[in-house]
Amino acid sequence: MKHSQSYQYLKKIKENDGFIAALDQSGGSTPKALRLYGVGESDYSNDREMFDKIHEMRSRIVTSPSFSGDRILGAILFEKTMNLEINGKGSAQYLWQEKQVVPFLKVDKGLEDENNGVQLMKPIPGLQELLRQAIKKEIFGTKMRSVIKNANENGVAAIVKQQFEIAKMIIATELVPIIEPEVDIHCETKAEAEMMLLKHLMDHIEQLASDQKVILKLTIPNENNLYTSCINHPNVIRVFALSGGYSRDDANSLLTQNKRMVASFNRALTEGLSVEQSDEEFNLILDSSIESIYQASRDWEHRRCFFKSVC
Repeated sequence: MKHSQSYQYLKKIKENDGFIAALDQSGGSTPKALRLYGVGESDYSNDREMFDKIHEMRSRIVTSPSFSGDRILGAILFEKTMNLEINGKGSAQYLWQEKQVVPFLKVDKGLEDENNGVQLMKPIPGLQELLRQAIKKEIFGTKMRSVIKNANENGVAAIVKQQFEIAKMIIATELVPIIEPEVDIHCETKAEAEMMLLKHLMDHIEQLASDQKVILKLTIPNENNLYTSCINHPNVIRVFALSGGYSRDDANSLLTQNKRMVASFNRALTEGLSVEQSDEEFNLILDSSIESIYQASRDWEHRRCFFKSVC
């Protein structure tokens, strides 16, 4: 990837209003995503047909006139999506060349069983080769998710340690890692877990060299503006919020209470979309979803005005 293109990607992610669209459902989450879209398991007979169906859904979203870089900063792709085409172009190239949307790649291979209140990432065999492929496909950065289920100090420490170890490998290839240690929204000790997470995040961020930059993707915290120290740190390009199972309205409302934290939503973005909808209806619903998430992700005073009618 050319240095000038990488600079354009970075500038957009760092400076523009907007949000990241998470279109990276993998094998385990694909059947549920398709069911919500109106495609049942009887509509496909094997994994290949299932992934064809989810690619059709993603392509319909990305090619919609409602989906463009004026409101969307980036999109996270699944590995299979990266290697497929949208309207005759590689998916990543289509995103940037046609939509001015920065492409990211999900690189984790799913989660281990819960231990010490967390689910670490499974090993990622072939990571270096995958990163080389991503660079050839003009991907800007990566995303990897692990999950905190309980406020367990050892577990949270292990989650963050693993995330940063792999992040440094990704940075060494000149890709930008999105670090996603999700705190389960149903965690009974969510606030306590988030305080632990903040501590360990800052410990690792402080150990980065000046040229090692990361993006964080975090659950919207119970304590408003909890992650301000992360947002303000020079090694953190930006802090995004995951919807984590909240409805779109709830996720937007919670997001508006956190200054300079912006959205990277998956289920909240696709909520209400259906394979049965006409293109006109589909595009109108998608446009409404994108606009609400965009407004929730804008600068602090603007989002307060838009959502709370206080101005």
